[in-house]
Amino acid sequence: MVDPDNQLNSPFFSRNSTPFSAESDYTLLSPEAVSAFRKIIWQYYEANRREMAWRDTTDPYAIFVSEVMLQQTQVARVRAKYPEFMAAFPDFASLAAAPLEKVLRVWQGMGYNRRAKMLRDAAVMVMEEFGGCLPKTPEELVTLPGIGPATAASIAAFAYNAPVVFIETNIRRVFIHFFFPTEDKVHDDRIRPLVRQTLDWINPREWYYALMDYGAMAKQAVENPNRRSHGYTVQAAFDGSDRQIRGRVLRYLLDEGPSSRDAVVAACGDDAERTHKIILKMVGECLLSEESGLLRIA
Repeated sequence: MVDPDNQLNSPFFSRNSTPFSAESDYTLLSPEAVSAFRKIIWQYYEANRREMAWRDTTDPYAIFVSEVMLQQTQVARVRAKYPEFMAAFPDFASLAAAPLEKVLRVWQGMGYNRRAKMLRDAAVMVMEEFGGCLPKTPEELVTLPGIGPATAASIAAFAYNAPVVFIETNIRRVFIHFFFPTEDKVHDDRIRPLVRQTLDWINPREWYYALMDYGAMAKQAVENPNRRSHGYTVQAAFDGSDRQIRGRVLRYLLDEGPSSRDAVVAACGDDAERTHKIILKMVGECLLSEESGLLRIA
């Protein structure tokens, strides 16, 4: 196992001797640079591959679930929840048939609860429009609820070993570190051609796993290169956020069942007007419904 504390002294992170500079508009890499870069990433991965349940399967459904879970959520939290979710909903058919309340109950602890609803909605769409089989192309995958272009491409790569190009946070970190060692405000449009040129077209699935593992290590070993990304933002604090109130509302209704809006507001927020607005938004998102004066899980 490579010790992250020693990485600054490793040739893996030598900025003075790097052959990888792409700090101009000219982004065509030499074959030597591509080969050297791949060698570094593969060598690290062979010695330090992270074990994750969804990496040990090629089941498209299992991989689809993991990719949705991993959106904006730390790997450790997904590792803990993934087995429970897969046990409750082992395939598209069982997830599509499940009441939203049950899906949300199993999802608790993951945050961003709209993902659970969109995951279930996607399962319904797969069953009704794709014959129960997850689509194979990013162009089809992006039509599913909650699936943007990057997630669609990552699902295609991991579920079907498709040689597609995508960027996520760990991949971005690797490419900024190696190819833009002194630049700020690096746009993904400059990174994407480098991802394409260095892609292992024979085994893109394992190559992307390798990039992600290297990027996860680099976050601990060096000052986070993603701070030099054009799109970098500091995540807002959770305490006192709308996300926190939304979570409280769902938790209350899961625990207490259908309740008056006043009761939910009193239990879930210090600012009644703000909490009312959040509840209205959740109703609009079809996470909640309101009938006969009672709020409930939709």
